[in-house]
Amino acid sequence: MRIALFIWALVFTTACTNILYVDTHPVLLKRTQLHMGTLVSMTTVAPTEEAAMSASTAGFSEIHRLEELLSTWIPTSELSRVNAAAGLEAVQVSGETLELVRRSIEIADLTDGGFNIAIGPAVEAWGVLDRQQIPSREQLERLMELLDVRDIRLNEKEGTLALAKRGMKIDVGGIGKGYAADRAIEAMQAAGATAGVVALSGDIKTFGRLPDGAKFPVGIQHPRREGAVIAVIELQNEAISTAGDYERFFERDGVRYHHILDPRTLLPARECQSVTIIAKDGIWADGLDTGIFVMGPGRGMELVEHLEGVEAIIIDAEGRVHLSSGLRGRVRLSSESGMGESVR
Repeated sequence: MRIALFIWALVFTTACTNILYVDTHPVLLKRTQLHMGTLVSMTTVAPTEEAAMSASTAGFSEIHRLEELLSTWIPTSELSRVNAAAGLEAVQVSGETLELVRRSIEIADLTDGGFNIAIGPAVEAWGVLDRQQIPSREQLERLMELLDVRDIRLNEKEGTLALAKRGMKIDVGGIGKGYAADRAIEAMQAAGATAGVVALSGDIKTFGRLPDGAKFPVGIQHPRREGAVIAVIELQNEAISTAGDYERFFERDGVRYHHILDPRTLLPARECQSVTIIAKDGIWADGLDTGIFVMGPGRGMELVEHLEGVEAIIIDAEGRVHLSSGLRGRVRLSSESGMGESVR
């Protein structure tokens, strides 16, 4: 759901391998594994090779642990059990699941419902990746009553989660990878890493700096030119996430139908091509990019300017680039982007 092209000086493409850069201390280690349905790339800087390997292993282990709790593709996960019990009973869940759902509801409120973890039944009705069907208006209207986040019953005192109506489903795919990146970074630091990057598809979290003192450069994918970079930004102790209409979509009669649905209409949101959010925490970057994509560049950028520590790069439906005020001087737009710039 989050697609961006990330290019830093240490990038590599071989999966499930270790690459160790040793010249002088500190040591830099890169590893990639498959988790959460995507390749997870981890760059670790640590005082020794042993510490780097231990820290990256701790990060991967934390992501795997969270996947077992949160993935709706795993029948035994906590969220799968919550969905199965929709309309019937509350389910005892972990503190991590409660925290993630609570934060998801907060972001839903911030974005006027643009971000909605209960929209799963509508996404299934569209079947963008497999059936590629356009649901009827009647079908979408019937689903509306299943998508109200107020029907998600969170009881932190009892440690339970419940869905009020049969047929409801929550899916944290639009925020879970950012949360997992945050937690993986914590695990890496506890295990001795001094800097690093965790990348889960288009969700990135960084901490510290490279051994030469440089920040981590990240390239943002052009939404209409495959393989092209539209902008580059350097990150330190920040997260970045991109939501775009260009990865999961199909076209019919010249119209692009993509997976980012407006919860008010259950139709694909049309005001943006992509939204990239930079924030201190991955959970905020991951959740806000979808919500702001739905809100559109005007209301979305207004929200960003009122949020402390949050910045945005919004590419609107016409291809214009909008930068939040805190990004002035930080973002380098590609000369090959072919897009104009509008700085708010």
